[in-house]
Order: sequence, then structure tokens, then C-alpha cells
Amino acid sequence: MGKGGKSDGEEQNMAAWLVAINTLKIQPFNLPALGPYDVRVRMKAVGICGSDVHYLKTLRCADFVVKEPMVIGHECAGVIEEVGSDVKDLVPGDRVALEPGISCWRCTQCKEGRYNLCPEMKFFATPPVHGSLANQVVHPADLCFKLPDNVSLEEGAMCEPLSVGVHACRRADIGPETNVLVMGAGPIGLVTMLAARAFGAPRIVIVDVEDSRLSVAKELGADEIIKVSTNIKDVEAEVELIQKAMGGGVDVSFDCAGFNKTMTTALSATRAGGKVCLVGMGHHEMTVPLTPAAAREVDVVGICRYKNTWPLCLEFLRSGKIDVKPLITHRYGFSQKEVEEAFETSARGGNAIKVMFNL
Repeated sequence: MGKGGKSDGEEQNMAAWLVAINTLKIQPFNLPALGPYDVRVRMKAVGICGSDVHYLKTLRCADFVVKEPMVIGHECAGVIEEVGSDVKDLVPGDRVALEPGISCWRCTQCKEGRYNLCPEMKFFATPPVHGSLANQVVHPADLCFKLPDNVSLEEGAMCEPLSVGVHACRRADIGPETNVLVMGAGPIGLVTMLAARAFGAPRIVIVDVEDSRLSVAKELGADEIIKVSTNIKDVEAEVELIQKAMGGGVDVSFDCAGFNKTMTTALSATRAGGKVCLVGMGHHEMTVPLTPAAAREVDVVGICRYKNTWPLCLEFLRSGKIDVKPLITHRYGFSQKEVEEAFETSARGGNAIKVMFNL
């Protein structure tokens, strides 16, 4: 038994299980024993990610395949219920945001500080690891970050998608002299835009195929928005529009969609000596004009999730440098009917940006 908090043996822990294609069921979820450095957290806010929807629709995401029932969800925050015997910095009642990936800390990548690349990574709702859309979860204390008093549990859950944008900005060296192009105004494009602004980017142009998403981007502070097509033949004309809207060179482009056309546009629009950061994973393989970009010394970098981002995300939220609240467009409770409706809403897209469960 850990320190503080009663054992909740009398209360059955329930979770949203992905049991088959397009089938989620709220069923009992037995928690692992609490280790000395673990905490038991009562989930309060869990967001739906595009990868969650992907798993629901296809039982796979990239190379990860769901082979047996799995608890879904990984964008989360909650309240500490119990702490392991050796946990020093957290107590029951603390509100925390959870970083969902547990790395081994023994491999070369971990030892070099790039733990996000750990081959043994155990990540919420990446098969076969269970996720966090549940009443309670057990998680390492060092991956639970105390929320500042003025940051809500929902905002705490938003640290996960925001971390993708923060990590991308670090990889691309965004600063006050970097003019930024963002391809795609979905949830990740929008958090990348917010992060770039917080990192000091003076001018940000964002493009998308949907008017509704572009208007949200404009409300969130994009300097210019450009509607583009899905036709690869339009790239040349659209690159001209982008460069004109930027009013100077595009120093860094973030491709937050990851399609042939978006990456071709990013490579072509970025100035000589600039950078393209590939964030989105729309196409597994792409055919893009890499040679002309390489001849102009355009660097291409990728990202894999994030590392050491939660403290900075929480500081951005605490200080008001970033406001993620407008991204949360839909809220649902934790019942069988509401879980199904929430995933349908998220999958439909339209005016839904971030769909959030309040447990």
C-alpha cells in the first residue's frame, strides 16, 4: 500500500476498450500493482487524438497493429489518489498532466537524452500498451507534472498535443528571426502555430484546404491564411501566393499534414538555407522534389513525438503565452453512449478541433 489515499478496492475501475474495428466498450480495467516510484491517478480530462480515431477505424497506425483489446487514449490529466512508497514530490490531491511514454533509460538513445527514440518505449494506447481513457491509471511519478494553480485539468491534457508543436519548434530552431509557414490547420498545425509564436516567430502564414480551419487559425493569431487545393498542379501558383503573403523568405516550413503535395509545397516555398520540418504523417511514402531543395541547402528534419516538453508547455500555459482553451470545441462525459458520440464527432472533423472527455 502506498502513502496516502485509501485503497479503492470497492470501486471497479472502468475504461474505454477498443475491442474491434469501430467498436469501443466501457469495461472493467484491472490496474497493475503500485510500484515504489508510481502514482495512481484519477483521470479527469482525456482528449481524443487523430491516432486514437485511426486505431478505432483500422486497428492500426503506421506500423503499430491492435491484435487484442486495448484501452484507448493518451492525452490526459487527473488528480493523484495514491503515491508509491518512494515518491517524494507528489501527494494525493495534486493535479497533474501525464506524459504518456515510458522509456527504458538504459539504451543509447535514452542515455544520450533522446528518450523519445527509445526502441523499448511503452506509450499509452500504442499496442500492446493500454491507454488512459479510464477512471484511474497507474503511471511513473516522474512522468506526472504538477499543474500550476491557474491551469485547468483540460489544459493539462492539452500539453500532449502542444508538446508535438513545442518539440517541432525546438527541432527547427524557431526564434524571433524565423518566419514560419505551417501546412495544415488541423489540431497539430494549430498547436505548432501557437508554439512557434511563443518561441518568438514574428510572422506566421498557415495554409489549409478548409475555410473553417483557416478561420480558426486566423482567430488564434495567424498573420495570413491561404486556402489551397488538393491538386499537385497548383503547387507553383500557391508557392507564389505563400511567398507574397510572407512578404519575405520562408525561413522554416512545418508540414503538419504529411502528403506529397504539402511536402512539395513546403520544400518549394522555403528559402535557400531554410528548414522544412515534417510533422504530419499523411502518406507513408512520398514522391517529392528533394534534389532542387537539397541544391538550395534546404534542411529536412523530422520529429518523433517529443521529449522534455511538459515543463515548458505548463509554463507557456501558466504565463498566458499560449492559450489552448479555444482549441477544445466539444466535451463529453464518460458513458458508453457519450464515448461513441465523441469519437464520431472527432472522426467527422468539420468544426471539431479537440474533443475532450470530462471524467
